[in-house]
Amino acid sequence: MDGADLLLTTQSATKVYRTPGSFAEQRMAVRLGEGARLELMPDQLIAYREASYRQRTSVTLRPSSSIVMAEVVTPGWSPDGAAFRYQEVRLRNEIRVETDQGTQLLALDNLLIRPPLHDVTGLGFMEGYSHLGSLVVVDARVDQALADELHGLTAGREALTGISLTRTVSGTTGLVLRSLSNSTDELNLLLRSCTDHLRGRWYGQAPLDLRKH
Repeated sequence: MDGADLLLTTQSATKVYRTPGSFAEQRMAVRLGEGARLELMPDQLIAYREASYRQRTSVTLRPSSSIVMAEVVTPGWSPDGAAFRYQEVRLRNEIRVETDQGTQLLALDNLLIRPPLHDVTGLGFMEGYSHLGSLVVVDARVDQALADELHGLTAGREALTGISLTRTVSGTTGLVLRSLSNSTDELNLLLRSCTDHLRGRWYGQAPLDLRKH
């Protein structure tokens, strides 16, 4: 719908338990009209021992619309106290820009974590960290200066963070932030500081206060 404004969250963490011989899957398709805005701010995704999870999000938006999507992935408790006992977490975001001349792919963000295939304690696999945070922003106001601002907000956190920009389609650019840490709370605070910065700068809105109790 043109001009729609939606903040979407979850009631609690998404928990994925054992999926022997199969996987749990979540699919979401979103289409934003002219001037529409979506903030997707779910609680963390917790993958437990022997869990396999796939999530696919397809977004189609207009050059004048805006979307902010946050995600935190954390390993669940295991009886033997070991981390990374889940089998697979696959997160795929496909974002397209719709114009009067047609629809073009802006970004294909594909994240795949398969702990059984890696040495989970060493460099090269999440750099030894256990938790992952992700933020995807698509808006005509996204540029390198904004990426630098957000990177500055992450500087004092106990996390390793990187930011990259997508291509530009019809004046609209995407931004993808990845952050690694050993704490869910640390990643939630980091992502919230970034989203609150966008809310204040672009819309003059106060920081989010998602009370769920």
